[in-house]
Parts: sequence; C-alpha cells; structure tokens
Amino acid sequence: MKKGTFQPHKLPRKRKIGFLARSETPSGRNVLRNRRRKGRKYLTRA
Repeated sequence: MKKGTFQPHKLPRKRKIGFLARSETPSGRNVLRNRRRKGRKYLTRA
C-alpha cells in the first residue's frame, strides 16, 4: 500500500511557518498584523 502524502514533522514546520519565522520577514509581519486585526485566537499554527 502506498504511503500518504503528508508526513508531519514538527520542527521543520515550526522553522518554516512558526511565530519567529513569521516575525523575521516583512510579509510575515503583515500576516501577523492581519491576523491580530482579525482577532484570531492563534496567530500561527505550528
């Protein structure tokens, strides 16, 4: 049987889309700002 396509690994995911990664780039900061403005309970999901 074939393996599923999504094989999650927490650390690479955190490094790619975690809070610190978002904070580093201007566009990532835009993402955080927009999510704050919208009132999201979680700013990043990692």
